[in-house]
Amino acid sequence: LNPCPAKIAGPKIMAVQMTEELYFGWGELLNGISPYAWAFIGTGLAIGLSVLGAAWGIFITGSSLVGAAIKAPRIRSKNLISVIFCEAVAIYGVIVAIILQTHLEQVKSGEVSLASKYAGYAIFWSGLTAGLGNLSCGVCVGVCGSGCALADAQDGNLFVKILVIEIFASALGIFAIIVAIIMSTKANFE
Repeated sequence: LNPCPAKIAGPKIMAVQMTEELYFGWGELLNGISPYAWAFIGTGLAIGLSVLGAAWGIFITGSSLVGAAIKAPRIRSKNLISVIFCEAVAIYGVIVAIILQTHLEQVKSGEVSLASKYAGYAIFWSGLTAGLGNLSCGVCVGVCGSGCALADAQDGNLFVKILVIEIFASALGIFAIIVAIIMSTKANFE
């Protein structure tokens, strides 16, 4: 601790200010977190954000489906495929979480190697990538499913045409899975 000298301003004396010469940056903070913690956070983000995306998509699709079914009750059963597409997004997250868990090994005591840090960061970013990709996929499928339900209530010939668009929207989640698997392939704790 280095005291700063007191300053005299007229008859008043300013208090002595104490300063510390300690620097603790973000790099030191993030480097101090265990690579296993990064891996578990990434795995949790993969499944958590995917389930959130599925729930959000089901909410969007379901509310439109229930509302449109009042006008045209015939759409209730065939438009449930949109809800199933949304639920597939949650399953994508479960698949990625299982794949990421296979990379984890028993915690070794002692100094953390660079390979372990790489593995922890790779699994974290793989999980975050899959989670965010599936979150956006769930919302996209939900919006397409909502449009499908509303269009089908107006004209039954539009169902198959909009369902094709919904299938392409669902492919976003598969792309997120592929990217997450590629990112985590070399993640090995040594």
